[in-house]
Amino acid sequence: MDFSAGENGPEALLRATEDYYQEIALELATATRRLRDGELGEVKAAAQAVKDLRVAFQMVMDERTRVDKLRKQVAGGAGGSGGELDFAAARAEIGRRLARLRDAGGGG
Repeated sequence: MDFSAGENGPEALLRATEDYYQEIALELATATRRLRDGELGEVKAAAQAVKDLRVAFQMVMDERTRVDKLRKQVAGGAGGSGGELDFAAARAEIGRRLARLRDAGGGG
């Protein structure tokens, strides 16, 4: 996988994984063609390409899920709906919990 130009993060990994997926798919197509032409030595290569393709496909799907989740988090935070922290509510909850701890400890 090539992370050129210093790219990193989920989108770069997704692109690299998709490139890998395409490369393995081409290897599988080549091996399949050779099998049809009677080159039985390609069976092992075809089986390995199928395994690699499955792994690459799973990587693509996992990364797409992560990228979509990150995009939703960023959009939610920027739009002011759902992604922001409510510091006032957090302070109130911490105060309630501290009061319960004080009460449970005998106030002392």
